[in-house]
Amino acid sequence: MEKTKKLALLVDGDNAQPKILDLILEEASKYGKVTIRRIYGDWTTPQMNKWKNILNDIAFNPIQKFSYTSGKNSTDSALIIDAMDILHAGQVDGFCIVSSDSDYTGLAKRIREEGVFVMGIGEKKTPNAFVRSCEIFTYVENLEITETPEEPEIVLVGKPAKEIIEKVKKPGLDIKLLNKAFDMSSNESDEVNVSTIGSNLRKLDPSFDPRTYGYKSLTHLLKNLKNFEMIDNIINGLNYHMIKRKA
Repeated sequence: MEKTKKLALLVDGDNAQPKILDLILEEASKYGKVTIRRIYGDWTTPQMNKWKNILNDIAFNPIQKFSYTSGKNSTDSALIIDAMDILHAGQVDGFCIVSSDSDYTGLAKRIREEGVFVMGIGEKKTPNAFVRSCEIFTYVENLEITETPEEPEIVLVGKPAKEIIEKVKKPGLDIKLLNKAFDMSSNESDEVNVSTIGSNLRKLDPSFDPRTYGYKSLTHLLKNLKNFEMIDNIINGLNYHMIKRKA
């Protein structure tokens, strides 16, 4: 995907993990320069103390929102209002909303309606409505995977092999989804650029991420599929990976 020029990274401090804020920033930076960095919450409460030690290290601004009413989350409304102000001021070319809360579904849809890039970062428990409203959605559980893991060694200790294998098996890849992305990318050609397939996979499923299946990149994932073949396409010393279906 073509990188956006400037991004606003808005974090729901009540609904995100401070220990991986640097990884969140790194992930958002893949799609552009993060010029606006804000974390929202009631900074007078003890639960926000966990954020304070890392704010200055990676230049985030704390945005105070008092919780005047018990049981009401004022952080959501503050983040949404700020996002709309930023959007209408034309300050950025894209947004990254960090939360697992479905309350941001409407915001993501509104940003997309303006033709502005929007991505989300949240836990796998994030409601599908919010995930699908973003162009790209990255699960935080994938941010800590840095390389392809080794296949786990299975030791039988009196349990049926099938039961043990199910516990260590990686999530299954939706081959139908991959075939759809391939067909969208092929334009009647037998060989398709890997990056083009990646873009179309995100269009079909904003949460698609090769790290979910234990691979650090789409190229590594595709190399390990039996029904596709990887082809080297070297131009000016650079390898533009292509794939095709096996006969």
